[in-house]
Amino acid sequence: MKTFGGVNFCAYFCREIAKYFYMISKAQQKLIRSMEQKKYRQREGLFVAEGPKVVGDLLQAGFDSVMLFKEQGVMTWLEQEGHHSVIPCSSEELRRVSFLQHPQGALAVFRLPQEEMLNIKPSKIILALDGVQDPGNLGTIIRIADWFGIETVYCSTDTADAWSPKVVQASMGSIARVHIIYTDLIALTEEAQAADIPVYGTLLDGEDIYTQPLTQSGIIVMGNEGKGISPALRERITHRLLIPDFLQGQTADSLNVAIATAITCSEFRRRKT
Repeated sequence: MKTFGGVNFCAYFCREIAKYFYMISKAQQKLIRSMEQKKYRQREGLFVAEGPKVVGDLLQAGFDSVMLFKEQGVMTWLEQEGHHSVIPCSSEELRRVSFLQHPQGALAVFRLPQEEMLNIKPSKIILALDGVQDPGNLGTIIRIADWFGIETVYCSTDTADAWSPKVVQASMGSIARVHIIYTDLIALTEEAQAADIPVYGTLLDGEDIYTQPLTQSGIIVMGNEGKGISPALRERITHRLLIPDFLQGQTADSLNVAIATAITCSEFRRRKT
């Protein structure tokens, strides 16, 4: 290739031409960036997902895409699956609208799913999150639920929004396969008790999870990062569990809620096998 002053003119020309063919409009940019805030997600009924895996998992799960952008060479299988409305864009354009420090070559805007109140199934384990605030924790817990075959996660109304860009990204596509339902957890646990469904909760005054009998149905309640399970909900826990430290207090003060959730779910599933 001919160069002048160290510049590859062919590559430079291609990049300049691409600016005119690959374009995310200003209106689209504004809409995408507004999805960072919950009030706009709710008003528009939309959310944003990024990366080939996350976007692909949502599409395969049947989520309705409104806009789908990709860099050249990324996610070509989408066209093969019949998604012909993919809009090519440059890496620079994607960087402007991305919520990631390192954009992954694909971004889509999806319609929010219709939230349905599912009946508690006595033969299933479900998770209930009481005031989990950190988006990274919430996304990781959704991923944990997916890994352990837990289909439904109920969230208190003060739990972080599952459809924020950070939570969707942290779930790594698992949000496509797990039902997320925001509800009154007091009413949920009362309904469970009326149906003789056990309600488990991890508490500092609980009994060693490794020695307690565990069922393969019920609700597992996980609490806020700093305060744990709220007092009102704590009263409705029928089985109080403790994840013991093995150095008898000479360790960290507590576990991260996502890690505690993984340990708890793992022990429930281990008993099943």
